Amino acid sequence: MTIPLTRSALAASGVATDPAPERIVHLGLGAFHRAHQASYTDAVDVERAWGIAAFTGRSAGAAAPLAAQDGLYSLVVRGAGGDSVSVMRSIVRAVDGSTPDQVLSAIAAPATAIVTLTVTEAGYRFGGDGTIELADPVIASDLVLARRVAGGARPAGSVPVSALGRILVGLELRRRAGGPGLAIVPCDNMPSNGELVRQALLDMADAVSDDLTRYVTDVVSFVSTSVDRITPATRDADIATVAELSGWDDRAPVVTEPFSDWVLSGGFPSGRPAWEQAGARIVDDIRPFERRKLWLLNGAHSLLAYAGPARGHETVHEAIADAACRASVERFWDEAEAHLPADLDVPAYRAALLERFENPRIEHRLAQIGRDGSMKLRVRAVPVLRAELAAGRSGEGAASAIAAWMDAAALDTLPPDPAEEEVAAAAAARDSSRALLGFLDPELADDSAALAVVEASRRAAVSG
Repeated sequence: MTIPLTRSALAASGVATDPAPERIVHLGLGAFHRAHQASYTDAVDVERAWGIAAFTGRSAGAAAPLAAQDGLYSLVVRGAGGDSVSVMRSIVRAVDGSTPDQVLSAIAAPATAIVTLTVTEAGYRFGGDGTIELADPVIASDLVLARRVAGGARPAGSVPVSALGRILVGLELRRRAGGPGLAIVPCDNMPSNGELVRQALLDMADAVSDDLTRYVTDVVSFVSTSVDRITPATRDADIATVAELSGWDDRAPVVTEPFSDWVLSGGFPSGRPAWEQAGARIVDDIRPFERRKLWLLNGAHSLLAYAGPARGHETVHEAIADAACRASVERFWDEAEAHLPADLDVPAYRAALLERFENPRIEHRLAQIGRDGSMKLRVRAVPVLRAELAAGRSGEGAASAIAAWMDAAALDTLPPDPAEEEVAAAAAARDSSRALLGFLDPELADDSAALAVVEASRRAAVSG
């Protein structure tokens, strides 16, 4: 017999369940946030002082089962030898992010000290150059609402569509109320993500009012992060596993691997949980950690996401067991390692990655990883190719990841991508390699050496 997971039921089992006060607002409620930032907060918030109000982004469906469980959920840590299950209590409110006013009032609330985000790279609506496009229809619409609010109107009945639009209007409401400083902490796989978000919000604020620009400049802190924990999509079988191991009828469990890493750089003007007590690292220079993670973990994931399905594989575990795929990953890692500091102990990190990829009980599907590839490759493979070419080497390892993406585009087998129409048009061009490479990086498309190594990789894949 299983018991529905609620705070009253958990309290009856002898666990303290009084919800912590809301001090953190999270945008992008999904499995990764619950396996990572919410898990870190649960681990260190012994005094129950840092509750999270979590709002969905593109998919509203994640909020309903969590809300029915008072924000509680089971975290299944899936190691090669078995599973462990624990109940996370850090989320105290789970809400559809499009609900009028709620997300805005949460950001504006004086008690809110931190806003975290996991909205994926596409969710920021940056252009190809990594900056916000104010003419983007969604951003332009959000700015209209922001200007109305800055003019004194109440945002009743409407909410910005984009994550940055929601933050901007929330900050305007906070400014008008004289709210204290807060930290904005993006936790998505973009280099210098705190700086990117800072500049984007400043560009948007400049289009609204000088007062808002000054508030963002003077009162708001932006924290750059590197986040790492493989978290596959939850499946129906995972619900049964939780029931069997814990006795809880949990409609919103999360499955993740034992490994977890979080590196942060930046200030928190209104305080933060002591995340370092759960293993997080606070550093002055985050760039080496970002590059190690983006190039080695995420870069290999992208390579496998496009090369693996072409060889009949559906998961990371299957693909890394393929000798050809594994050789491609190792070659790519050799190139990336040449451009990382020695004190990061890259050989040990690589060995740990192989062990993580080989975990047969983590079903990390390549179709999930391959989404939004045109944006991801720009920061996962392109920098390594550029660095190798600048060093006078071929860059064939990085080129193989780009070539695999090109081949999938040519076959029209790519997972969803926000730029899928532009990618399809480039794939249909007479010189498709040049057109697709130009879409990722216009300078590389004009580099004969870059184009030659990518085309050679495409030919090698066909002959192999």
